[in-house]
Amino acid sequence: MSTESTTTDVAAQPDGEPLRVILAKLGLDGHDRGLKVVARMLRDAGVEVIYLGIRQTTATIINAAEQEDADAIGLSMHNAGHLTLAPRMVEAVKEAGLDIPVIVGGIIPDDDVIELQNKGIAAVLGPGASTDDVVAAVRTSISN
Repeated sequence: MSTESTTTDVAAQPDGEPLRVILAKLGLDGHDRGLKVVARMLRDAGVEVIYLGIRQTTATIINAAEQEDADAIGLSMHNAGHLTLAPRMVEAVKEAGLDIPVIVGGIIPDDDVIELQNKGIAAVLGPGASTDDVVAAVRTSISN
């Protein structure tokens, strides 16, 4: 079985509907090349991606998650703001009454991963994560 077909099977909900993931850059970080790569990985795996792009706020991301009935939020962080911005996103999700995971990817020091998880981040992905890694993190985060 090819990796692509395995990944596609993993990217669907139990009812066969595709997973829906919001992807965004929270704050002023303008480096979005990696997020675009992740968007393509997820789309190729059968995930429905709602790409918000750069310079988003917690409010715009929450609004999109509510309107799009998202299953998860994926944030890309490259500006060393992950310990502040990512937990704010988790709090905004809770305040909105949503029950969806927040996944963070980007340049995250290994020493910060446990702290992010303790603050409610469902998964942390670093540079070089494969399509299988990304889809598995999304699927596992949603099913927990």
